Amino acid sequence: MPSSVIRRYAYNPARSRLDIAFVSGEAYSYFGVPEAVFRGLVQARSKGRYFQNHIRDRFDFRRDRTGLLYRALCAESAKSR
Repeated sequence: MPSSVIRRYAYNPARSRLDIAFVSGEAYSYFGVPEAVFRGLVQARSKGRYFQNHIRDRFDFRRDRTGLLYRALCAESAKSR
């Protein structure tokens, strides 16, 4: 289901890292995210609400200040269309 807040996301299970590109143009990596939390995001009717309730302020994170992560996530999205 499309989100008005989250543009694209990707999960690396080996590193428990969740990368999220937001519609605002910002991207963040969240560390130590269990796969069950990622699956919850995938299945959520409202991605933004799920993010607010289960991810934001619950995991260590790093903001991508270079724009590289955002571009990589969005490029991957364009390839899968």
